[in-house]
Amino acid sequence: MRLNNKNNKLLNGVTSCLRPSRLASPWSTSRRGMLCAPLPPPAAKQHFSANASTCETAHRLRRVRDKSAWRTASLCQKQQYPWRLNMKFSLRHVAATAGCMLIASQLLAEPKRPECIAPASPGGGFDLTCKLVQSALINEKILTSPMRVTYMPGGVGAVAYNAVVAQRPADAGTLVAWSSGSLLNLAQGKFGRFDENAVRWLAAVGTSYGAIAVKSDSPYKNLDDLVQALKADPSKVVIGSGGTVGSQDWMQTALIAKAAGINPRALRYVALEGGGEIATALLGGHIQVGSTDISDSMPHILSGDMRLLAVFAEKRIDEPEMKDIPTAKEQGYDIVWPVVRGFYLGPKVSDEDYNWWKASFDKILASEDFAKLRDQRELFPFAMTGAELDTYVKKQVADYKLMAKEFGLIQ
Repeated sequence: MRLNNKNNKLLNGVTSCLRPSRLASPWSTSRRGMLCAPLPPPAAKQHFSANASTCETAHRLRRVRDKSAWRTASLCQKQQYPWRLNMKFSLRHVAATAGCMLIASQLLAEPKRPECIAPASPGGGFDLTCKLVQSALINEKILTSPMRVTYMPGGVGAVAYNAVVAQRPADAGTLVAWSSGSLLNLAQGKFGRFDENAVRWLAAVGTSYGAIAVKSDSPYKNLDDLVQALKADPSKVVIGSGGTVGSQDWMQTALIAKAAGINPRALRYVALEGGGEIATALLGGHIQVGSTDISDSMPHILSGDMRLLAVFAEKRIDEPEMKDIPTAKEQGYDIVWPVVRGFYLGPKVSDEDYNWWKASFDKILASEDFAKLRDQRELFPFAMTGAELDTYVKKQVADYKLMAKEFGLIQ
């Protein structure tokens, strides 16, 4: 829009306000009669000063969309209401600070997309361990949504161990379940080029005990019946175990064979992936005996599909559903095999993330609600985290190496 001569004269007066002020008084008055803030001395460069009529003219010319008038009107507002500018910056600072605090709190809070890897097929002890902690983390409000449980069978933990160490070493959101069987395999070098020092051992959350399972209609009524059948012809008894020769489940039957004077290598084994597959094979008639643990077996025991010939505990377990299960010791076979269960993290997970998980597990393990969840999954108390657990794991691996040498599994 073109301005007429009158507007041009007014605009010249407005733009002249942009020169340094030469007013005698350091104060000026707005068009609304408000006292403006004192102006800096004349030496200040490009200081803006305007009287009420100039500002009023600028506001009127702004309506005809004159750019110079818009700039002048804006400067007038800053001169008349400096507190508005200060408030704007204050609000920005508050918002920025709040945003930084929120981001910082999220960084110290739960990891993004947490995941628990069960290194076997669904239904076994690793699956049970992951789902136990999945529930506990939600109940204690440590995680806002349930942790994913994924399955990575292979080598009774070897595939998962190698995948995490080699491919996801710094992933703070990935927990991997382990058991005493994992440590036994590590002791024999079955996890490839990685040993017990390759990961960060995080927590042990409970323990179970090894057991010998059969179908409910099996001709074997007790452990001695099984031993006599093995002595007669070991090739006629098909035993399913989690893993191959040298695994935890194999070691349980090897100890029975040794106590009975039978060569463990004469036994007939079928290697399976965890307690879930053992139960499936046993109920399907593919094997006659399952070398497993009591926690994996209890759902099938309670349903009436399976029986336990023996549990490898020091004494009978004082639980309503387990008190009638005999131990191997009371049947004349001095065998005790605890199965500790827990979690580890990748080797390059930061100390901050590791300590966050450790503090979370310390809180969980001290909770009465967790004790109830653990009991529901037929696990028994065994709580250990951090450096204490790391020391325990290294000692167990050393003990298992001696046992493996005794059975000729390693040189």
